Amino acid sequence: MASMVQQQQGSAPVGPLVIDTQHEDMIHDSQLNYYGTTLATASSDRTIKVYEVGATYQHTGTITGHQGPVWEVAWSHPKFGTLLASCSFDGTAMIHRESPARNWTKIHHYQTTSSTSSSVNAVSFSPHEMGLNLACASSNGEVAVLTHMADDTWNTTTFNDNGLGTNSLSWAPYTGGETPLLRLVTGGCDNRIRFWEQNLTSGAWEEKGTLGGGVGHSDWVRDVAWAPATTPGVDTVASCGEDGLVLIWTRRNGETSWNPVQLHSFGSPVWRVSWSVTGNILAVSSGDSDVSLWKAALDGSWVRCIDVTDTDTGVTAGES
Repeated sequence: MASMVQQQQGSAPVGPLVIDTQHEDMIHDSQLNYYGTTLATASSDRTIKVYEVGATYQHTGTITGHQGPVWEVAWSHPKFGTLLASCSFDGTAMIHRESPARNWTKIHHYQTTSSTSSSVNAVSFSPHEMGLNLACASSNGEVAVLTHMADDTWNTTTFNDNGLGTNSLSWAPYTGGETPLLRLVTGGCDNRIRFWEQNLTSGAWEEKGTLGGGVGHSDWVRDVAWAPATTPGVDTVASCGEDGLVLIWTRRNGETSWNPVQLHSFGSPVWRVSWSVTGNILAVSSGDSDVSLWKAALDGSWVRCIDVTDTDTGVTAGES
C-alpha cells in the first residue's frame, strides 16, 4: 500500500512524495507531526508505520500492539515529547512514546467501558495550551477524555455522546485566558453534530448544542473539524458525511445558533475534512481516492483550488 505526501518549496508545490509503506492491508489514516518531518500511517494490518519524510523517505519504525484494524493516529505537540496516539477496532486507544529515537514504547492504554468490545473510531490531542489531553470516540457512543496528571498518571473522564455511535471528534482551538475552556465537537451515527464543554468546577462534560434533525446531514457524520481561531469572536466547524455533503458551520459571539453553508455535494461518501493551520483552506477526502483543497471566496462561497489524485503526477490546480 502507498501513501502520498504533498511537498512544498516556498509557496509552490513541488510534487507529491509517494511512499511505498509496505502495509499488508488498507491504510485508514496518515498524519504528519508538528514539524511536517515525520509521517505515521495506520492500517487494517494492525500496525502503525513511521517514516522520516523530506525529499525522500525512510522507514524508521513499526508500532504493534493492536489486535484489530487501526483507524486513526494523532501526534501530540512536541512540548510533551514525541507522543503518538492510536485507536482500533479492538476497542482500545494507545499512547506511544518515542524514546530513544526510533524506539517506541506504549505508555498508556484505554479500553472502552462497553460490556462487549466497542471500536474506538477517533483520537485527538487537545491544543497544547490546555495540557496533555486525548479525546477518544467509540462505536458505543462513549467519548473518553484522558488527561495526564502532575504525578505522571492518567485521569479518564467519560460521557455518552449518543446511542448509535460516534465516528469523529475535534477540539476547539485555544482562545486565551488563564482558565481556558475545554470544548469538543463530535460527529455521530445518528446524523448529528454535538458540542460539549467541560464544567470548570465539577470536571463533568456538558452538552452545549446539537446540529441536525432537518438541517444538516441526512446520513452518518463521518468527520468534524474545528477550524483554527483566525477570526476573533467567530467559531467555524467543518463536517462531512455518508450523504456526500461537506458543510461549513459558523457562529459569532453572542449568537446561539450555528449557520451552515454547503461547500459541495460530492455524490459519494466523504470521509475526512482537515483545515490548514491558517484556517482558510479545507482538505476533503471523498469517494475511493479523491482529495481536494477548497478555499473561501470573498462572497462566502467555497472554490475548489487543487485536486490530488493517486497518479504519479497527482496534482491538478484550478477552479471547478
